[in-house]
Amino acid sequence: MIDIAGAVTAEAIDEETRDQPEPAHRAAGVGPVAAHYGDPMREQRTLATGVGLVDRSHRGVIAVPGEERMTWLHTLTSQHLAALRPWQGTELLVLSPHGHVEQHAMVAEDGETTWLDTEPGMTGGLLSYLEKMRFFSRVDPRDATADHALLSLVGPEATGALDTLGVAGLAAPDVVAVPGPKFRSGELPSRPSVVYDVKPLPVGGWARRVALGVDLLVPRPAMAGVVDELRGAGVPVAGLWAYEAVRVAARQVRAGVDTDHRTIPAEVGLIGSAVHLDKGCYRGQETVARVHNLGKPPRRLVLLHLDGVTTDQPPAAGTPVTLDGRAVGFVGTAVHHFELGQIALAVVKRNVADDARLMVGETAAAIDPA
Repeated sequence: MIDIAGAVTAEAIDEETRDQPEPAHRAAGVGPVAAHYGDPMREQRTLATGVGLVDRSHRGVIAVPGEERMTWLHTLTSQHLAALRPWQGTELLVLSPHGHVEQHAMVAEDGETTWLDTEPGMTGGLLSYLEKMRFFSRVDPRDATADHALLSLVGPEATGALDTLGVAGLAAPDVVAVPGPKFRSGELPSRPSVVYDVKPLPVGGWARRVALGVDLLVPRPAMAGVVDELRGAGVPVAGLWAYEAVRVAARQVRAGVDTDHRTIPAEVGLIGSAVHLDKGCYRGQETVARVHNLGKPPRRLVLLHLDGVTTDQPPAAGTPVTLDGRAVGFVGTAVHHFELGQIALAVVKRNVADDARLMVGETAAAIDPA
């Protein structure tokens, strides 16, 4: 954790276990992260309008060295990785045989190792799957969480703050436009569906430009120095609560929090970032292709506005969303937003109208149609 006076950890306020390091990581000295530093709403505004530094070192990190790593990962996951070049990043999914989301990981390639960072609590499952699929491939996946930590510069001024660390010129994410249903094979380029610019950091590790700002993977011994350097240059810190509020407002999902065991990529906006629609066979591809060609996923991701008068406590992940007393979906992440009030990501049935009068527990909810 970033050791700063005033930090209140998620652990100290009994935050849900999904935002804690995995037991194996805790045994290796990976501690909890800060939920806030005394003023969550101010921290949110900082991330939305300027730049702030968020400690996300509770995320799992998997290193995949080996000369066959790119072609190997290409065959196992939803992303087109065979053409990923050094100092590029992307996203990928591991799907079940029926096309349900099992794992989501962010990717960075440095020319020698492919780095995967994933949700707290999911590292063990992803690594176990990769190890089972090694067979005779020349790859050596390992859990690198105890050695490397993820920090995030979040906000519209994130790339400018990188000058302090000697990194400049990170390009904006390059996203391939997803063609409509029944497109002809070959219409999508043979490259990842989204490409993130990645550059090396002088202290080791790398900086990766993403939608909300810049992720920094740094060796844990260098973490305190990086934090001090950024804070000395005037970059304030912000807690996980602020990061989550910005993420929810941007409608970015977290696997295992905003998804359930039935979620398919087309329901939650992962087709343009983590799935390539025109690549070789991988587990779950049949479902992806069928839903894309029909154009009718059974559910959809929505942003809900919750009635803050009813309760000041956001609903827990998994709380049912009901319409006329009938369950039509579930809530994922719910937060207090500094401008929007109580909001939540939810997955609801596709035929639920935007103007439907929904309930989340005893709280009235409305879909944001934007």
